[in-house]
Amino acid sequence: MKQAELLKKLLPGFIPLFVFILADEYWGMKVGIAVALLIGLGEMGFTWIREKRLDRFVLLDTALLVALSGISILLENEIFFKLKPALIELILCSILGVSVYSPVDIIGSMTRKYMKGIEMNQAQEKLFKRNLRNLFYIVLAHNALVFYSAFYMSKEAWAFISGGLFYILFILYFVFEYFKNKNSAGKIQNETPIPSYENEEWLPVVEENGRIIGKAPRSLCHRGEKILHPVVHLHVLNSNGHIFLQKRPMDKLVQPGKWDTSVGGHISFGEDLETALRREAFEEIGLENFSAKPLGNYRWDSEIESELVYYFISYDFHKIRLHSEEVKEGKFWSPNQIEKQLGNGVFTPNFEHEFQLLKNRKIG
Repeated sequence: MKQAELLKKLLPGFIPLFVFILADEYWGMKVGIAVALLIGLGEMGFTWIREKRLDRFVLLDTALLVALSGISILLENEIFFKLKPALIELILCSILGVSVYSPVDIIGSMTRKYMKGIEMNQAQEKLFKRNLRNLFYIVLAHNALVFYSAFYMSKEAWAFISGGLFYILFILYFVFEYFKNKNSAGKIQNETPIPSYENEEWLPVVEENGRIIGKAPRSLCHRGEKILHPVVHLHVLNSNGHIFLQKRPMDKLVQPGKWDTSVGGHISFGEDLETALRREAFEEIGLENFSAKPLGNYRWDSEIESELVYYFISYDFHKIRLHSEEVKEGKFWSPNQIEKQLGNGVFTPNFEHEFQLLKNRKIG
């Protein structure tokens, strides 16, 4: 969680405060300030040696420590020093407030800078903003308590509120968030079944030149993901140049009830082009032992899928035999009959495109 990472960077700045509280208890305010100042300088030196950088938060904390403790000693009033943690926290509160309630996302910029390579999706961004908003109100409420305790409560009460309570509040919040998110994740996991593709047909995923680059389940290829996969189409013509078309069943996912290419189907993963063509031709129109001529290929994109179509032509029309539930109706259409119905929703858009390709080749 990014808030925890940020908090991890900020909390060391409060170490001088706790050192001052302990030292002041035993040796007095001046000794406490001196020891706390040495601790702050030591922290900066340690960070420099280990990481070759100055920790800006510790630097700011130490600078405020020097300024406010100097005022406290000169005026012999420790209220200025007691306000130091409140001022530091006020800065943190302001940063959180600006990040949550303005277009300037300071916290987001800091996390991207210090946690490079980590990207958040939309849901994670929303959760991140919600947690920042909660942290803003926690810090604001705690800051008000620190100011109040500095003026109106005992030193012991101020020490607990400005130091220990700060840690306790954040620990409680992060523990609460952890169990809340864990329970939510468990509910989602129980309510949302993980899709299983074990019993599905797998299709090759290809580039536009036909090179296979992977594989994907059939259902995933038909979800609008634009996963390019190969298919075969066969146009069967009779001696008069009429084209045999099949009518798609009404329960088909794509273009139900429309007239379509003689044969059309997917190439399964691991299957070659000729095997797929002969399998689909037999399954759909009972065509066996036929000859076919390849005409080329093209890419076809629809709302639900992207196909690399290999299309063929055959004149073995006498062998057509409708023998399965897959195709219940088919007939020959003359080119003129097809022309009259183009654009009227009678044919699939894919067939109308291919019919133009056939016309360009003077076929039909």
